[in-house]
Amino acid sequence: MANIGTVLRYPNREVYQSLNNSLLKTWTPAGQPTLGHKTRLGELLLANDFASMEHLFTAFFAGIPTDWYRNNPIAAYEGYYASVFYLYFASLGLDLTPEDSSNAGRLDMALRFNGEIYLFEFKVIELAPEGGARQQIKDNGYADKYRAARQPIHLIGIEVRRDQRTVARFDVETLSP
Repeated sequence: MANIGTVLRYPNREVYQSLNNSLLKTWTPAGQPTLGHKTRLGELLLANDFASMEHLFTAFFAGIPTDWYRNNPIAAYEGYYASVFYLYFASLGLDLTPEDSSNAGRLDMALRFNGEIYLFEFKVIELAPEGGARQQIKDNGYADKYRAARQPIHLIGIEVRRDQRTVARFDVETLSP
């Protein structure tokens, strides 16, 4: 008899990256430009070029066909936008923690990369006040559990407009080690 409590995991980093690449190609239009965006994301992350990263994510969402939203309420929810971001980062094979729990709550996504830590919080403007995404990271002290690492920590609040399905605000604050 099979163990019903078995948890499936990725057998290795290559399978993890391949699956997320496949999902990325399936959930976004025009596979080849998507791969170029993915490469660009890696370059921008290495440079901590947050302004260009905002433009890149705006382009990601602008490229999703409107028909994919027709009769589908998924774009009304924060989790949809967080999932698109997660897939792009995961397709690079990066060290990600979605729904990162702490004593103060749950951060949408944490990323460890190149000796730095990136903490992401996503908000849908129509469901939360503008300017609240990055402030939530600060108010809840989500960075506290990472301070002992003595690495730069980037607090990144991303707010989207569900009616336009685009990035409305990309707010970054960097904490020194």
